[in-house]
Amino acid sequence: MWKKALLKIASELQLKWGRRVDLNEAIRYLIARGVKRPDLLERACQPIPGFEEAYKELKGERAKDEERACGKFSL
Repeated sequence: MWKKALLKIASELQLKWGRRVDLNEAIRYLIARGVKRPDLLERACQPIPGFEEAYKELKGERAKDEERACGKFSL
């Protein structure tokens, strides 16, 4: 989705500037232009659905790994 939007911007810049524009140059253009999209920032900062459950499972598995390591190496 984002790559498609960036490609569109790069193609618009190519038409406007009359020369080839790569994606890095399009990104630099957007940064320099100061496009501010607080709605995108808000969406990017929202928690991912299912994160809390996955994090709890990860912590539990890590604790099990540590218990096994302690038993195996007598720590």
